[in-house]
Amino acid sequence: MRLLRLLTRGLGLPGLRPSAGPAAPRRSQARPASRPGPEAAAARRDATVERCGAGGINSNERENTSRKKMSEEFEANIMDSLIDMPFATVDIKDDYGITDVLQKNSKRSQENDCNRKNEMKKKKKKLKDYQPNYFLSIPITNKEITSGIKILQNAIIQQDDRLAKAMVGDSTFHITLLVMQLLNEDEVNIGIDALLKLKPSIEEILQGKQLILPFQGIGTFGNQIGFVKLAEGDHLNPLSEIAEAAKRTFQEKGILAGESRSFKPHLTFMKLSKAPGLRKRGVKTIDPDFYEKFVNHRFGEEIFYRIDLCSMLKKKQSTGYYHCESSIVIGEKSGGEPDDAELVRLSKRLVENAVLKAVQQYLEETQNKNKPGDGGSVRTEEAERNGQGGDSDSP
Repeated sequence: MRLLRLLTRGLGLPGLRPSAGPAAPRRSQARPASRPGPEAAAARRDATVERCGAGGINSNERENTSRKKMSEEFEANIMDSLIDMPFATVDIKDDYGITDVLQKNSKRSQENDCNRKNEMKKKKKKLKDYQPNYFLSIPITNKEITSGIKILQNAIIQQDDRLAKAMVGDSTFHITLLVMQLLNEDEVNIGIDALLKLKPSIEEILQGKQLILPFQGIGTFGNQIGFVKLAEGDHLNPLSEIAEAAKRTFQEKGILAGESRSFKPHLTFMKLSKAPGLRKRGVKTIDPDFYEKFVNHRFGEEIFYRIDLCSMLKKKQSTGYYHCESSIVIGEKSGGEPDDAELVRLSKRLVENAVLKAVQQYLEETQNKNKPGDGGSVRTEEAERNGQGGDSDSP
C-alpha cells in the first residue's frame, strides 16, 4: 500500500480517490443540547462495559474495521486507475528491479560461498597430498665433525645397543635447506633449473665472503630425532636468507616447496623412525642422559660451498650419500695454511677429542666388566656399521 502511494506521487498522477462504493461512515457532527451530568456519564460507561462483556464490539474495533474497509476500497480504486496506464502489463516490482536485485545478490553470495568452499577443499587436498620427496642438501664433509659425531653415536650405543639402528650414517650428514615435491622427470628438470637460477642469488647474499657454519651442542625434536646444533652467531642471518631465496626461487617455478614451520638448520645424527621396531621393544624416546656429556661440545666448522638437489627415495650412491640430481658450487673450500687463530682452535679440538675418546674407552671398559667375555669392541664396530642407514632414509 505504501509503495502504491509513493508510485502515484512519483508519477504525478492526479489525486486518486475512491469513485464508487458506499460512503465511509462518518462521526456525527450533532452535539447534544446539553452536557450530560456525572450520573448519566457513569451510566453510559457501565452500559458500554456490559456490552463488551457480552461479546459486543467496542468503538475502537468499529473504527479499525472502518479504516480497513476504506483502505481496501482505496487500493482497489488505485489498481483500477493504473490499468489504463502504459506499464499496466508490467509487474511493478520487476520493473523497478526490487526482486531481481535481491535474487542476484543472493545468487552471487551463494556462488561466492561455493567458490570459497571449493578453494578451501583444494588447498586442504593440496596440503594433504603434499609429500616431499626431494630436498636441497648442504653436505657436511669436515672429518673433524663427522668423527666427533661418530664418537657421540658410539657413546649412546654403549648405553643402549638397541639404538644402533636409529643412527644416521656419517656419509649422509647434511643440513636440509629446503624440502619439495617433484612428481616426475619433467618436474625434476624444472627443479634443476631452479637450483641453477638460485646460484646468483646466493652469491649476491654472500658478496664474495665465506660462510662458515660452526656446530656445537645437542638438541632433539620431541625426543624422537637427535641432532647437532648450529651454534649461534652472525652466520645464521645469511644462511636464513639463502633458505628464503631457495624457497622463493623454487616456488616461482611452480614447485611445491617449503613448509609452514620456520627454517631451523640442524645436523641429524639419529632418529627413532629409522627403526620402527624400537617402540615395540619399549624405546619410545631418546633419553637425555645418553648425550649429557656432549650438550656443550664443539664438533667443528663446515665451510659452506655446495648445495645438492637430492632424492629421498631413490637408491643412494656407492659412497652412502643420497642420489643427487644436480649441484651448485659456491666459491671454493680454502686450501691454504691455517692462521694462528685457526691453529689455536684446532689444538683445542684435539684436546676435546682426546677427552671424548677417553670417555668412550671408560664406557667400553665399564660395560665389559658388567658383561665379561661379551666382546665389546666387536659389538661396537658392528653397531657402527648398522648405523650407516638404509636407502629409505629421509633428511
